[in-house]
Amino acid sequence: MRNLFMKVTYDGTNYDGFQTQPGGNTVQDMLERAITHLTGEVVKITASGRTDAGVHAYGQPFNFETTSLIPLERWCLALNARLPEDIVVTEAHEVPLTFHSRRGAKRKTYRYTINGNRFPDPFQRRYQFHHPVALDVKAMEQGLKPLIGTYDFTSFASRKSTKASHVRTIYEAHMEIDRSMCRPDSTDQGVIHTYITGSGFLQHMVRIIMGTLIQVGEGKRRPEQIADILAACDRAAAGPTAVAKGLALWNVSYEDAGN
Repeated sequence: MRNLFMKVTYDGTNYDGFQTQPGGNTVQDMLERAITHLTGEVVKITASGRTDAGVHAYGQPFNFETTSLIPLERWCLALNARLPEDIVVTEAHEVPLTFHSRRGAKRKTYRYTINGNRFPDPFQRRYQFHHPVALDVKAMEQGLKPLIGTYDFTSFASRKSTKASHVRTIYEAHMEIDRSMCRPDSTDQGVIHTYITGSGFLQHMVRIIMGTLIQVGEGKRRPEQIADILAACDRAAAGPTAVAKGLALWNVSYEDAGN
């Protein structure tokens, strides 16, 4: 028996998230079908976590056990030939049988992208939230700071969350602006990327954080209110859930998988 660890990059626009759902239209479903088609085995993959419908990923880790003797260097090309064009396996490694993609994950980074230019980019419309009105990015950056640390993030979790504990740790959070597509002498703000790295995330957590920060950028909330929202442990205290298409799982780090 072999335990294979892989990474998959996908455009989540047309899927009901990563994890298997009754409708059968998820990234996990597509991967498992491709593996079965390739090996003849019925497998159940284990991923580093789930993503919501419409959310994307750059290198989502997963692992599964197989008796197949297919060489490692052939797996990616063989699976990609059997997957839709918006799902691409980019890495394959053999790991110990004890390795578990979800339990072994130490740090996860999500990126949320806001297009702050006056006009949307039709080529990036699936991956950006367009906000044509100017945002106070400095205030948004200030609003990120109180979130760094270990806290109860109930205020930033979906009311449907079933987790026993809402305590999570955010290690890093910062914003970057790409002004390469700004028009000269315009009010374009550029493409604003927010990176948040933590030990793990609750359902809708990053999207609720971003929905709240967008309100800060619009002047509807003050950045110093973020600490109070966090302390309230009440979903009603925070802002709306930002749209899914701006969110992508950016990176997952492990200590024992060479990643």
